[in-house]
Amino acid sequence: MNVYSSISSIKGVGPKTAEALEKCCIFNILDLLLYFPRDYEMISASDALPSRNNFGKVIINCKVVKIEKDIKTKTGKVLSTIIFDDGNNEFKGKWFNQPYIKNYFKINKEYTIMGKLQDFRGEVCLTNPALVKNNEKVITEEKIIPKYPLKSGVTNNLIIKLINQVLQEVTIDENLPDLIIDRYKLASLDKAIRVIHKPESTEDLHEATKRLKFQELFTYSLKILMLKDYFNKNKNGIAFKAAEELKLLKERLPYNLTNAQSRVIREILIDEKKECPMNRLVQGDVGSGKTIVALIAIFNVIKNGYQGVLMAPTEILATQHYIEAEKLLMGFGINIKLLCGSTTQKNKEKIKKALKDGEINLIIGTHALIEEDVEFENLGIVVTDEQHRFGVMQRSKLTNKGKNVDTLVMTATPIPRTLSLYLYGDLDVSIIDELPPGRQKIETYYINKSGKDRAYNFALEELKKGRQVYVVCPLVEESEELNLSSVEKLYEELKHKYFEDVSVEILHGKMTPKNKDEIMNRFKRGETKVIISTTVIEVGINVPNATLMIIENSERFGLAQLHQLRGRVGRGKHKSYCILIAEIKNDIIRRRMEIMKSSNDGFFIAEQDLKIRGAGEIFGFRQSGETSLILSDVVQDIELFKAANMEAKRLIESNDEKDIKIKNEILKKIEQSTRFICFN
Repeated sequence: MNVYSSISSIKGVGPKTAEALEKCCIFNILDLLLYFPRDYEMISASDALPSRNNFGKVIINCKVVKIEKDIKTKTGKVLSTIIFDDGNNEFKGKWFNQPYIKNYFKINKEYTIMGKLQDFRGEVCLTNPALVKNNEKVITEEKIIPKYPLKSGVTNNLIIKLINQVLQEVTIDENLPDLIIDRYKLASLDKAIRVIHKPESTEDLHEATKRLKFQELFTYSLKILMLKDYFNKNKNGIAFKAAEELKLLKERLPYNLTNAQSRVIREILIDEKKECPMNRLVQGDVGSGKTIVALIAIFNVIKNGYQGVLMAPTEILATQHYIEAEKLLMGFGINIKLLCGSTTQKNKEKIKKALKDGEINLIIGTHALIEEDVEFENLGIVVTDEQHRFGVMQRSKLTNKGKNVDTLVMTATPIPRTLSLYLYGDLDVSIIDELPPGRQKIETYYINKSGKDRAYNFALEELKKGRQVYVVCPLVEESEELNLSSVEKLYEELKHKYFEDVSVEILHGKMTPKNKDEIMNRFKRGETKVIISTTVIEVGINVPNATLMIIENSERFGLAQLHQLRGRVGRGKHKSYCILIAEIKNDIIRRRMEIMKSSNDGFFIAEQDLKIRGAGEIFGFRQSGETSLILSDVVQDIELFKAANMEAKRLIESNDEKDIKIKNEILKKIEQSTRFICFN
């Protein structure tokens, strides 16, 4: 069986099934083998009901003792109950809204059932147990069932069935050198692929996952190292001269640049002079002045006779950039336009024509910039703000509107220096690690959930002074599992208890961009005094009159994210505060809150969070898909990442015949795909 054969070549996969699998991005047999489980369900097989303290999924052989009459619950559900005997004890199986289930059981007959062991009103029972057919009986002590990401009618059982079929017919060739496998005691690729889909023990699963994570991180490292080399050798970029007006622009600035801003601008201008295209990431803490750096970089390109584009993730942020650019570049003969989703159709057409004709020098906007009919006469530089908010394909669409253009990407997400070295190996990284003078230090406090009255009484004091307040909570809807405050519930509680005579609005990610922008504009104008929001206010919104940030359930956020949220205040002349309301259940949570209280340095905070938590979600890489990694967590697997990166560097520098062959194959793929892939 050829792993590159179409998915429809598998026995039993007809046109409809193939179409459904393709919606899961499974086009060939290799895609299927690399369609890894998102999670696993551990099921204990037992001859007797486990103890009350051993809850979880179980498979058990038992006999039907009694089938009880259905009853209706207070919520209107039909509850069906059957009493079973496992040979030692009697226990109940309970089903909700499945009255037909009784037809499958007969008194005194033996069955194998599988279900979740739970405490139901003080008694142990199996909830919604499934009947296990004879040919599926489990004889091992533990069964590990893979759970795959599903959509378009594709079931977990279908994926398991197809993978089992394929694994019987293929052998997966090894593609890592023996030296690496021996050095890191890695499982073979064939074994790892088999075990990840059909684990027999948690130990085997751990070994398989380690091998595949290493493979992923090694390939990622190899790709970015070779990309950097490829870009450095690409002499087809535009060599921009340092414009004479740069000095005049600097003199006209309403404030002095920090040393860090000046250093980063120098690094960018040196890049712009080179023949190879710039590929640079600018990391700067909240309020460090990244926008001014980007505008100076764009200004130099424009004064060389080329066009520039600046893309932001939201209309409100794009508008802020537009206003700042207009102010800064006034009097330099630069035509600047704003293009967003809300721009009228008539204006859109005018702007697009002027852009194509070269009449517009700088275009600032949102996703509207990547539409097919947005064309440039001679694009020279692309700047993407908050780059992790855009997908790879979105950024590449913009970059590909020019030829070998300079690329600058900006982020305020503090990434530890130790991590950015490996994560952004293909980019030149500049760090603005200094705040402009006059930027307010935000006083930060944390309180236990039981004392939250103090936080909201303080909010009322700030409102009396004419200030405004942000309140942030993690979820949009109530989660019974985590028992976190939702926006709607919190709004009702706060409006009734504290803000009865205050104008309060809700903001969350499920709203349309237009609604979000309208709400934030009312807040900016001071019409709304309190915003109760999810983390959608994390990026870029500038309201100088907002002086207090209250964050509910702070223990649920990564410190880097808390720091980003805190950065929404302290932007005006008034003293600003951040109050973290947390359920302080242990020393780790207290330690994390202390770090936030004691430091305003985003990079220090990110480093500390890395040491304490070691989990990838603190920087949002997994959610954003920024690294294109499937199994690996760039933070949790940092040691494995370092090792893989070191081996990739060794391969790049090697003159061994086998290594050269691997490098050439990768380089060929890079050259074929650079037109369609954005590497930053």
